Amino acid sequence: MAKTSKSAATNADLQVRRGNGGETHQVAEDGYDVLTTQQGMPVSDDQNTLKQGARGPALIEDTHFREKIFHFDHERIPERVVHARGYGAHGYFETYEPLTELTRADLFQRAGEKTPVFVRFSTVAGNKGSFDLARDVRGFAVKFYTQEGNWDLVGNNIPVFFIQDAIKFPDIIHSVKDEPDRGFPQAQSAHDNFWDFISLTPESMHMIMWTMSDRAIPRSFRFMQGFGVHTFRLVNAEGKSSFVKFIWKPKLGMQSVVWNEAVKINGADPDFHRRDLWNSIQMGDFPEWELCLQTFDQAFADSFDFDVLDPTKLIPEELLPAIPVGRLVLDRMPENFFAETEQVAFMTQNIVPGIDFSNDPLLQGRNFSYLDTQLKRLGGPNFTHLPINAPKCPFHNFQQDGHMAFHNPRGRANYEPNSWGPEIGGPRETEAGFRSIADEPEGPKQRIRPESFADHYSQARQFYRSQHLIEQRHIADALVFELSKVETPAIRVRVVSHLLNVDADLAQTVADGLGLRTLPKAASPMVQPRDDLPTSDALSILKNPPGTFKGRKLGVLVTDGVDAALIDALKQAVDAAGAVMELIAPAVGGVEASDGTLIAAHHKIDGGPSVVFDAVAILAGEEGALGLLKLPPARDFVADACAHYKFVAFTEPAKKLLAKAGLPDDLDDGFVSLATADDAKAFIAACGALRFWDRPDGA
Repeated sequence: MAKTSKSAATNADLQVRRGNGGETHQVAEDGYDVLTTQQGMPVSDDQNTLKQGARGPALIEDTHFREKIFHFDHERIPERVVHARGYGAHGYFETYEPLTELTRADLFQRAGEKTPVFVRFSTVAGNKGSFDLARDVRGFAVKFYTQEGNWDLVGNNIPVFFIQDAIKFPDIIHSVKDEPDRGFPQAQSAHDNFWDFISLTPESMHMIMWTMSDRAIPRSFRFMQGFGVHTFRLVNAEGKSSFVKFIWKPKLGMQSVVWNEAVKINGADPDFHRRDLWNSIQMGDFPEWELCLQTFDQAFADSFDFDVLDPTKLIPEELLPAIPVGRLVLDRMPENFFAETEQVAFMTQNIVPGIDFSNDPLLQGRNFSYLDTQLKRLGGPNFTHLPINAPKCPFHNFQQDGHMAFHNPRGRANYEPNSWGPEIGGPRETEAGFRSIADEPEGPKQRIRPESFADHYSQARQFYRSQHLIEQRHIADALVFELSKVETPAIRVRVVSHLLNVDADLAQTVADGLGLRTLPKAASPMVQPRDDLPTSDALSILKNPPGTFKGRKLGVLVTDGVDAALIDALKQAVDAAGAVMELIAPAVGGVEASDGTLIAAHHKIDGGPSVVFDAVAILAGEEGALGLLKLPPARDFVADACAHYKFVAFTEPAKKLLAKAGLPDDLDDGFVSLATADDAKAFIAACGALRFWDRPDGA
């Protein structure tokens, strides 16, 4: 049912209590302090923004929301409050075919049009100094420098979000950030505050399935999808509007790491994602994504099982295909990290003619919030003058002065309308300019959540059941790990009560992992979850394997006496696959091969663990293999590769190291013996599967 506004409290409902420091508190009947604005005004509803009708736009007169989001945006200087840990690159977006029937947006008008872009990837919860492979949402923000202004598509690598209304954004972020009394944990959600909030916010359960899945620990920015999250509108030259969802799909396919691997990568290389993007671009192996559109009209929106304005919902691709319309290529790193990656200012409200907003309440709040965010971070109203933020097309207006103004109106006129001629009169409006959709809202002003937003579990169930069995196991393992870090038993129990509405087997697995003696009663849903939604293979990573080793990295552990011809054969196979090979040795100076040549290494063994590679090989000479047995990092190299389901190639002398690492004599098919050039080709072909999931004793 819809959430109705709370009745206003009367003066008799409130009492005044004096605190230990002499401060006074308004106290409600239940003993809690009364939530007020900074001016002391009691708040009747902290869950919903003020809207024009249940599904209408948010209203600017909502002073409580304005104050709350304004203060939140100004909490941190100078780093971002969220998405502080980021990395960016320049490139271009190339349009495949004109989309004139859908939109008048300039970048979609001509086939082959190349629009400059800047893309910033990021984690959400950690600060600038946190590690790359936290279990977290990844930001995927694209700034298009079009011929009619800048368009910012500010999205994530997950298509839904934790909350339905932007008024709750400060709360979800406060809950996941380090706890204020102790200043930790950093870049982690495995703590009481986060799960307390989640356990009291059932609308988050769909997003929780995603963040506990492998999507939250991607192998690389290059191997993850991106989503615009919200429903937007496209508008053509005749003013006809259609709804649209934006999806970025990586050309190299999706790939993630397993949790134990992520933990070890963070120790071995906390800049793992940054280094990967930097190296790939420097080598000329430019990352690519396709922009895909899900477009639909009002009739489809009305027939869809869920509200398209609800940011905790998605539209399965089996129901509405995502059509590729162009490709994104990143081909140049910033010349200066601070000037570009740190000072870039993305704002959802930056759109161009031909693109417009929907009434998604989370999007409406983001549009309101981001200007404050950039003003606080970058120190004044002229942050748009910075080269990374300035349009690449001509721009003219009468805005002037302020801190660090690079551009001011020229000549006599700094106002409009004026009667001066074109030479000195400045810019004027144009009929070709941006126009908002003439959408007529209905209904009374009230703080309310529409009934169509009330189903919090059905798509969470659909996502979980769409996963491969291995991915389902990872979700359960992640929930057990995270909740085991929660110190308050009641919070763990509340989360399990929600999981019972998602999938009974999942809830039982998590309860067993937490040591709960009995299952709690399922949480009472606002709407009974549906059990008839079909699974969607598009939601799974493992059901959509790339089938290629292209863009991946092979780590080869070598010793003195290694067969030089075998190294060459392996290198040729790797190159042919479009992958990269790096050598690891007991000393970074390298090894002496069987033909007497000195081969330099990329890594010393304890600085090149197997966790930073997609597959590994151990090419050892007879004496060299004996030396590896004495090196604990060498044993870890093999043991971790096995535990993380990686394909492992080895020469006959290296079998001694496999045994020393505790591997059985009867090795599974993920282990490949190398002796000839054909063996090397076969091994790299097998690596196209990326993981050997049939290994019984993996991570």
